[in-house]
Amino acid sequence: MGRSALGRFDAWGELNVETRRDGAVEFREWYDALRKPSWTPEPEFIGLMWQIIYPIILVTFAFVFIQAVRGKLPRIVALPFAINLVANLVFTPIQFGLRNLPLASLDILIVWGTIVWMVFAVWKHHRWVAIAQTPYFAWVSVATVLQLSITWMNR
Repeated sequence: MGRSALGRFDAWGELNVETRRDGAVEFREWYDALRKPSWTPEPEFIGLMWQIIYPIILVTFAFVFIQAVRGKLPRIVALPFAINLVANLVFTPIQFGLRNLPLASLDILIVWGTIVWMVFAVWKHHRWVAIAQTPYFAWVSVATVLQLSITWMNR
């Protein structure tokens, strides 16, 4: 797909990192060098999980945004979805571009919290959308504990 100052994004939106022009260590090497809990999933598993979850996000978020634009859903219901989408998209640049573990931790807490908010906001309107967030919530819960653990271990 496209290039950025940080590297290439693949079809799933995952950052494929390369050595930056200034000779900095590759992002993967930087991440591998961090202290992590023994239960840290392999990067390939993490990628697989996102490949499963992104289609769910695409369908449910698109549905909510379309319904809100058409006036069939209060726009306030779409707000946590919008915040979640932005927070989810900026995680990789924060974590691997800025290499800012505390800010990445704050960001993933926003992602986690907005999933809870999304479920409550949409429940009375479209329960299937709320229920469809279950795998996203479960995975982000694991990712949040992992991120907070990595941040703590590398303070």
